[in-house]
Amino acid sequence: MTSPTATLLISCPDQRGLVAKFANFIYTYGGNIVHADQHTDFAAGLFLTRLEWQLDGFGLSRELIGPAFDAIAQPLQATWQLHFSDTVRRIAIWVSLQEHCLLDLIWRQRAGELPAEINLIISNHPDLRAIAEQFNIDYHHIPITKENKLEQEAKQLELLRHYNIDLVVLAKYMQILSPSFIDQFPNAINIHHSFLPAFVGANPYQQAYKRGVKIIGATAHYVTANLDQGPIIEQEVVRVSHRDEVADLIRKGKDLERMVLSRAVRSHLQNRVLVYGDRTVVFE
Repeated sequence: MTSPTATLLISCPDQRGLVAKFANFIYTYGGNIVHADQHTDFAAGLFLTRLEWQLDGFGLSRELIGPAFDAIAQPLQATWQLHFSDTVRRIAIWVSLQEHCLLDLIWRQRAGELPAEINLIISNHPDLRAIAEQFNIDYHHIPITKENKLEQEAKQLELLRHYNIDLVVLAKYMQILSPSFIDQFPNAINIHHSFLPAFVGANPYQQAYKRGVKIIGATAHYVTANLDQGPIIEQEVVRVSHRDEVADLIRKGKDLERMVLSRAVRSHLQNRVLVYGDRTVVFE
């Protein structure tokens, strides 16, 4: 059986000796580092790193790792997150009418590619309930209108709490989340059907067709109050030609959306994404 690991994601003002200090913390308690990656944003003056080490034989219990590391982090003005590899995250997938991203995430989770459980599907339409029933996933239909949006979001939040959800994935959920919802449940992951920042909003493939673009793309990002402007986690593009009709762009776009969303979710679940400002570092 693979040894469980701990992962630290750290951001702090850049200065000399940071790598040595962080690595020495793990070494002091007998830890064996299995992955280490780092990035310096010189313009922002920030050092960002991801350190992963085996817990077998480590000299601190899990409950004591955070307080012990914080004693090092505070003098460095560092912000940090601590994660454990054997913590199984619980996912809620939100959908509307398109099933391609939903089915892809379910398949990848069942194939062991996503280290998480899919516990809940929420939709503003009843149409995809059969998929949830096929895979024995609870499905809740919560219709949204301008008049009932805040009331229905309160029901959605209650469901997330009831199911102990850790991550919301918007898999072609064609509703805008309110700022109050985002404040209460940040870091939802959305798939946007274009290579942002181009063609925000609805009907991007029609926009791309009218402009005669030579590439189309898809973008997965964290949701913020600013529509389609959250920190980008993953992107991909594919070439198209003047021979492609709108239907061809949609078909190629769906392939991109599946791939990009699954990559973003996997990176998040593997604790490889560190947000700073409006940007992310996705560590190898």
